[in-house]
Amino acid sequence: MDITNYMHTIGRQARAAARAMARADGATRNRALLLIAAAIERDADRLRAANARDLDAARDNGLAPALLERLALSDKAITTMVDGLRQIVALPDPVGEMSNLKFRPSGIQVGQMRVPLGVIGIIYEARPNVTVDAAGLCIKSGNAAILRGGSEAIHCNRALAALVAEGLRGAGLPEQGVQVVDSVDRAAVGVLITMPEYVDVIVPRGGKGLIERLMREATVPMIKHLDGICHVYIDGKADIAKALPIAFNAKTHRYGTCNTMETLLVARDIAPTVLPQLAALYAAKEVELRADAQALALLDGYPRLAAATEDDWRAEYLAPILAVKVVDGIDAAIDHINTYSSKHTDAIVTEDYSDALRFLREVDSASVMVNASTRFADGFEYGLGAEIGISNDKLHARGPVGLEGLTSLKYVVFGHGEVRT
Repeated sequence: MDITNYMHTIGRQARAAARAMARADGATRNRALLLIAAAIERDADRLRAANARDLDAARDNGLAPALLERLALSDKAITTMVDGLRQIVALPDPVGEMSNLKFRPSGIQVGQMRVPLGVIGIIYEARPNVTVDAAGLCIKSGNAAILRGGSEAIHCNRALAALVAEGLRGAGLPEQGVQVVDSVDRAAVGVLITMPEYVDVIVPRGGKGLIERLMREATVPMIKHLDGICHVYIDGKADIAKALPIAFNAKTHRYGTCNTMETLLVARDIAPTVLPQLAALYAAKEVELRADAQALALLDGYPRLAAATEDDWRAEYLAPILAVKVVDGIDAAIDHINTYSSKHTDAIVTEDYSDALRFLREVDSASVMVNASTRFADGFEYGLGAEIGISNDKLHARGPVGLEGLTSLKYVVFGHGEVRT
């Protein structure tokens, strides 16, 4: 296969399909989603068989246990995919929504209309459920999609691609509205991210290595985040009854997610009270603490304790490891976060209204929280229904990216025969 010609063919087909996807009304796009959901339920056995082939090959190739877990398509995962599509159907249709309509002195009326981005390329690793999530969100938002899943899931992704095509066809939409790259050649990614004539935006959902590569090589704009170095700052005026469960949940609810706390900051005034109590909670989960000198002194005797280095403040551990620092107060906390944060999600625990507002205004991150766990930085928890990823960029979308993040605004003008003088 000539991979460049193959990808350019996919690109041309996606560009043509994007016009039909954007033109379709909301009822048609919803019908496609419901047909895909019904097809997945009908062919669940076929999907499980395809997934079993992928799992067998992955085990033979020595894929890590954590990646095998992501690759597995359990009965629950299939049900979740189907439920997710039906939840997307229930979401409001963003396409064509007009806002901010105002009359100007000239007599014209000026506003904005929400429109699809066009063609979205999505690159992801060994998670076949992303194929359905991404297809569903792109269809609902009136976009065409080119999906490049991990080579480990090729058989399952092919089976899912056929079901998505069936749903699009049944709703009278072009099958090329969602195309799954049918090649495991890594060169396909390199071509996809350098086709601005066909692709409007790339959304990478994968590990740091993948995203670093795309940042170096892509000529198509991206919606992405690289690291999730998230902080919780326990202020000197915090309610300890809130601070303990927030700091515990933010670290231990799940270790391998981008919204997990990686650094805990504690105000000096409250540290002697808070840190020993938190240490008892973390010990039960066998969390290793890497602490600065002041925290080390307060945590003396903790079974898994090490002195923090400069690298620890910049680390996304994705593991039961936590950096801990005692700071003088909110100024020092904000300075530390804006120096070391990846601008993903950061939280303050405080009962001081002024400190809370300062933190919200001055911390330069996509999600900034008061008295809540960083684990809430999620499209579903934010009421978006679903998300295609999280962005810590400032343009075009920031934070969890749902349907609105897959659209943009254009100006619309209504006149009555006015001419400019």
